[in-house]
Formats: sequence, C-alpha cells, structure tokens
Amino acid sequence: MNVRAILVILVLGALSVFPDLAKAQPEDSGNPFRSTNFPLPRFVSLASDEIFVRTGPGQRYPIKLVYRKKDLPVEVILEYEAWRKIRDQEGDIGWVHKSLLSGKRTGIIKADDMVSAYRKPSTEARLVAYIEPASLGSIKSCADAWCEFESAGYTGWVQRQYIWGVYEGENFN
Repeated sequence: MNVRAILVILVLGALSVFPDLAKAQPEDSGNPFRSTNFPLPRFVSLASDEIFVRTGPGQRYPIKLVYRKKDLPVEVILEYEAWRKIRDQEGDIGWVHKSLLSGKRTGIIKADDMVSAYRKPSTEARLVAYIEPASLGSIKSCADAWCEFESAGYTGWVQRQYIWGVYEGENFN
C-alpha cells in the first residue's frame, strides 16, 4: 500500500472513532471567516482566568481588553483560522485564540431583581433558590422556556429569558 492509501485509512478510522471530529472540520466554502462547521453565532465560555482580547485575529494586533473571569460566557460571531471573534454581554467585541475558549455552557443572570430557580421547569414547582442579578453559573440543559442553571451551589430551573448565554429556542442537554 502507498502512503496516501494508508493516510486515507487512518483518517476514516479516526472519524469512525471520533465522529464529532468531522463536525469541527471546515467546509470547503471558500469563506475566510469560517474555520469550522460549528454554528455561528454560538455561545462558549472563557477557559482561563486571564484572556487577552485583541483588535484583530493574531498576536501582532494590539490588546483591546483583558478578561479576568474563567467560565464567563461569550458569543463567537466569526472565525478566522485559529482565531475567534467574540462578543460579551456588554457588547464588547474582539479576537481571541480558540485555545482560550471552552465548549462549557455558562450563563449570566440578566435581571434587575432576584430570579427564582425551581426544582422542575414550572413556576408551580418547589422554589429552590433566588439567584442574584449578574450571577454566573453553568447551564446544564435547556428545554422550551427553561434552563437548568447551577450557581453558588444551587441547581434549579430558571426561565430562559433571564439568562444571557443561551439563544431563544435553543434546546440541549
């Protein structure tokens, strides 16, 4: 067998063992601002306690701002090679290297007052906790108008409208 045939067999084998690997590979669309097949826009979170956000997709671009909060949710709005253009809850936009982002789903409570978290996705269910505005937490799953949200040691179902970090109609578990 020649080297090319062996490489094809190895790639096909890897795709059968790691089926999600194929989703991450870019389509041959010719679009320079599309590096993967993951949806755009999409929510991800920061993977480190200190992340430099740059004005362009590369280390040669100046630092625009610095995030100092691991797990903060951000929205990926563009891709360019290994760089992702992100937007935060305040609307600030900049570029970060993909290695500084995580697929972990997190959210921030976007309300002026405390938000109720329930044992089940219903306002008729038992109240678990009140969550303060601007609280950061993990989003475990979302279905219909509700998301299972964990923050400060409490886990409960919160109405989706109060969470920045998940799209309307986006369901996952």
